[in-house]
Amino acid sequence: MVRRVMELFATAARGTEVALRDELRSHRFRHVRADRGGVHFEGDLAEAGRACLESAVAVRVLGKLAETDARTGEQLYEGVREIDFSPFLTPRHTLAVSAVSRASALTHTQFIAQKTKDAIVDRLRDQLGARPSVDLESPDVRVFVHIVRDRATVYLDVSGESLHRRGYRTRIGGAPLKETLAAALVRMCGWDGKSPFVDPMCGSGTLAIEADLFARRIAPNILRKRFGFERWASHTDELGKRMRELRDTARARVKSEGPEIRGSDHDPFVVDLARENGGVARSLAVFTVAPLADLRTTAPSQILLNPPYGERLEADEQLYREMADVLRAQTGCEVGILSGTPAIEQAMRMRWTRSLPVWNGPIECRLLTYSM
Repeated sequence: MVRRVMELFATAARGTEVALRDELRSHRFRHVRADRGGVHFEGDLAEAGRACLESAVAVRVLGKLAETDARTGEQLYEGVREIDFSPFLTPRHTLAVSAVSRASALTHTQFIAQKTKDAIVDRLRDQLGARPSVDLESPDVRVFVHIVRDRATVYLDVSGESLHRRGYRTRIGGAPLKETLAAALVRMCGWDGKSPFVDPMCGSGTLAIEADLFARRIAPNILRKRFGFERWASHTDELGKRMRELRDTARARVKSEGPEIRGSDHDPFVVDLARENGGVARSLAVFTVAPLADLRTTAPSQILLNPPYGERLEADEQLYREMADVLRAQTGCEVGILSGTPAIEQAMRMRWTRSLPVWNGPIECRLLTYSM
């Protein structure tokens, strides 16, 4: 099972697919190809586990099992019932199924998940004499069904819990930025990982911590004790040994020093959160309490910030004007702003070098980059 090559798909926040593609290529994964919602690649289970460990941008890593027609619930049921889940799932394991559908006759995702679950447990009961239980919170095996134009693709979730849960963020502020999106922004803003990095609206510190992980070559999910596939019935001693070797290799390559990485915020409470999270992550990023007006940088620094924009936190045009004045004064620096409102671009009163669409959850944003 370890050496069986699988078609793999790493999911990503919308707008970050190219960043994920480039990241996976940098880690020398095979047959990497960006697509809507993520990136296709190939590998055995050990390679899938390596992707879970090493990818900072991927939200989940899925392994393709089969495809089937799914114009009706009965057709979906019969197609899924043909799949042998016994290598992964026994009556002693727990199961959860989730689904999405696009441009198809079956639109109710809960119905799709129910039909898929029924097909899996009915076949296992026939094969093994008993059926697994459902656990929606922490299942041993997660199954994902993706239906497009009446064709269903059935995946096993290799990662298990979402990969944005690094394990270092013990507490969060009022408008948390997911770690995977933060990591994508660090890469998409064009930072080289060597010059100083500053987030002057740091909140609970996610951007600065992810920048430190990137610069010092720390595997982003090294704190995770195990991934989803390490709970499957097919998990072997051989695969366990390989994963221990991958984790040991990742720990051995960490740089003890990195560029200056700073985060600041006017709110002492969230700065305390950032320091706590940075400590768990063993990050070298430094967090201080300071208003945005006190920002001082040395060229060439990379500034990256995620200001409040209405749906997340209250903000007004006066804040954006003050922010723009401070940022324009940072001569010789590169600036990246995750903007969830046109008011931020208007306040900057200068032409951006790039404007990239990216979604922060359901919120359509732009990553605006400027050369000062």
